[in-house]
Amino acid sequence: MNIAKNMEAIFVAIIAIAAATSLATAAVPKFRAAPAPIAAITASAGQVTMHTVYVSAKRLSAEEKAAL
Repeated sequence: MNIAKNMEAIFVAIIAIAAATSLATAAVPKFRAAPAPIAAITASAGQVTMHTVYVSAKRLSAEEKAAL
């Protein structure tokens, strides 16, 4: 099949699919979470903890890397 001859049909099909999906998803309501109270936000701001990840592993030698 020669794609160059059918480029217009392919383009129109892509546009039709895009239009159909935008119409199909237009009626779906978006999830809206209730806003958090301002007091909860300010109280938790002072209690922020930084998580630290420790990686303990030996490095592979050149021979071990080649074996993989």
